[in-house]
Amino acid sequence: MLSQFRSRLCFALAGIAALSAPMFSADGAVAHSKRNPTYIVVGFVGGFVRHNNPHHGPVQFAERVRQTMPDDSYVQVFENRHRKNALKTILRLLDSDRNGTLTEAEKEQARIILYGQSWGGSAVVMLARELHDAGIPVLLTVQVDSVAKPWQQDRVIPDNVGAAVNFYQPHGLIHGRPEIIAADPSRTHILGNYRFDYRQSPIQCDLSWSDRVFTPSHAQAECDPRIWSRVEDLVKERVGSETSALNVAAWH
Repeated sequence: MLSQFRSRLCFALAGIAALSAPMFSADGAVAHSKRNPTYIVVGFVGGFVRHNNPHHGPVQFAERVRQTMPDDSYVQVFENRHRKNALKTILRLLDSDRNGTLTEAEKEQARIILYGQSWGGSAVVMLARELHDAGIPVLLTVQVDSVAKPWQQDRVIPDNVGAAVNFYQPHGLIHGRPEIIAADPSRTHILGNYRFDYRQSPIQCDLSWSDRVFTPSHAQAECDPRIWSRVEDLVKERVGSETSALNVAAWH
């Protein structure tokens, strides 16, 4: 009993501290703590890219979407290898009473959007699956030229996801998954598997010499403004539809 009391006391004190100071996520990223954020937007960078590298598409997208999301939203980027830390962050944000356990009501209030590029795209599906196991819904998943590690599977979207979209290109040593499908089509709407061909229609990117030599198309998919503009539109659409639904529910 004493050890349980101490554990709960430590958790409560940690929660109080989090409300009064900037929060450091487990991957070292700094983010302001949000109590009961309306929306949680989590992105994953690809390869071995750092979560705060401003030259990469997922990081740039996070900066843009922060400007358009409701003020109480939480937006953060993680390295793809820090998926477990992203999960812990989401669970902590949803735990509104800070008691260390999520109630059904806290789970139902979740408004989560996940996006990622390359290995980060695969991390999105893996995280969505872990949230499924925890009974937590996801509004939208976005995969940009998604590449799965050997032990991962990024094709089947779990049925806790409301909508999912996949952008890919087919060329080079590294290329994205060409198709995603829903585990349950009655519960998950696949918005599309959109193909981009940078051999036919190249775009100008600031590529490293290795990207130019070995993975030019994969790198262009990451920096393609058309893709990220479409992702931004999809996020706005989902947020807009959810906001309308919440307003209607409040009115009634």
